[in-house]
Amino acid sequence: MNRKSQNAISISLAVILVIVALVGISTYTQKTTEINELQTQNTGINQDLQERDSMVNELVGAFDEIEQNLKFIKEKRQVLSVESQKEGNYDKKQAIIEDITLMNEMLEKSSEHIAELERKLKNSGIQMSSFKNKIAALNQSVDEQNTQIVALQQQIEERDVMLADMSQKIDTMQVEIQAKQDSLIQKQMVIDEKIYELNKGFVAYGTYKELEENNVLTKGGGFLGLGKEVKLKRNLDQQYFTELDIQDTKSIPLFSNEATIISEHPDSSYSFVEQDGVVAYLNIENPEEFWKISKYAVIEIK
Repeated sequence: MNRKSQNAISISLAVILVIVALVGISTYTQKTTEINELQTQNTGINQDLQERDSMVNELVGAFDEIEQNLKFIKEKRQVLSVESQKEGNYDKKQAIIEDITLMNEMLEKSSEHIAELERKLKNSGIQMSSFKNKIAALNQSVDEQNTQIVALQQQIEERDVMLADMSQKIDTMQVEIQAKQDSLIQKQMVIDEKIYELNKGFVAYGTYKELEENNVLTKGGGFLGLGKEVKLKRNLDQQYFTELDIQDTKSIPLFSNEATIISEHPDSSYSFVEQDGVVAYLNIENPEEFWKISKYAVIEIK
């Protein structure tokens, strides 16, 4: 083979090697590009999965928190429903109002939280019907709790109106009762005064001279100064008499040698009791009979 032929073969081999090298480089570059694209896609998928997992975890945590709040509100409302039926003071009523305010605030925050979750779920582009159904159920539960709390507030307001009406009626009754009590007291005072007047008696005792000087006794009748009768004056001087309660007075102390009743009283209603040789006291055995004829008892002693 001559030199010319050899050179031609060498050139051909060189060209083939260049072509093979170019093809290899092109293939490598294409594969590298495909690998990079796949890696980019994989990274995006992983990022989407991470975002999805993060969204799912956030939704699950939020759902749990909202459900716990709704459970607390429901239990608290049931307790308040019972307590509102009981009689209570101002502090108890104020505590119920504060609890209702707290529940309203919790429901409002829950509604805002649910709306935020809806927005995030929509913006994420994640289509998860179970979460959408869960959000719808939570919204419905919040609406139900709101309705029941409004009903509870209305119940408390109606009870307040009823209590105010009852309080007004009680005040009116108390005024009427007080007026009746005042009337009864006045009537009782009149009765007591009448009983006091009915039970009021008067007694005066002393020697004839003392009683005469004090315008209680006088002598009248007889003939030529003889046989005059001791009797009560027509206009007695009441200042000399001692007032007493005829119901309580059973005896009148005398401590004299002799005693004679000048005023008129049934003999069977009294007796003189002697002690140590003197008339110790007048014993009133039957007060009703003793004072029937006269409320003035005059006793002459010696």
